[in-house]
Amino acid sequence: MSRVAKYPVKLPSGVEVKLDGNQLTVKGGQGELAMTVHDQVVIGQEEGQLTFAPTESAKSWAMAGTTRALVQNMVTGVTEGFTKTLEINGVGYRAQASGKTLNLTLGFSHPVEYTLPEGVVAETPKNTTIVLKGADKQRLGQVAAEIRAFRPPEPYKGKGIRYGDEQIRRKEAKKK
Repeated sequence: MSRVAKYPVKLPSGVEVKLDGNQLTVKGGQGELAMTVHDQVVIGQEEGQLTFAPTESAKSWAMAGTTRALVQNMVTGVTEGFTKTLEINGVGYRAQASGKTLNLTLGFSHPVEYTLPEGVVAETPKNTTIVLKGADKQRLGQVAAEIRAFRPPEPYKGKGIRYGDEQIRRKEAKKK
């Protein structure tokens, strides 16, 4: 049984939560996020915190725990925001952010232009580092995965795009 749902989500000052039936909206300094709450989960709001309770079965406890984790990520996103770092490794591989477009040179015959979705901002402090920022953790992770998929890291030389905290397991080259 999940115990995650038993802990309430504390709402910091400046965060506004609105519950309209099954639609939950969280508004804060970094933006506004919304989600649809599952039918088997009941959300209660009392003096600066949200509580989660299941409706009936054991699967309801799992859904309540999942919902609590998603709402906690929403609250963290609208107050502090999330960041994801990507590192590019390879001769001539580089990135440049300009507005809502990320220009990538990854050894193909053409440059790759990736248009960032709404709510995600990219910065390139160095031409081999991409820093993605946003309030929605799920969207941010999806954007990072799509950018990494253009040139995933290969195990022999380590060339490609990898996450900042990712360790690439290197293989030894074939011997004669």
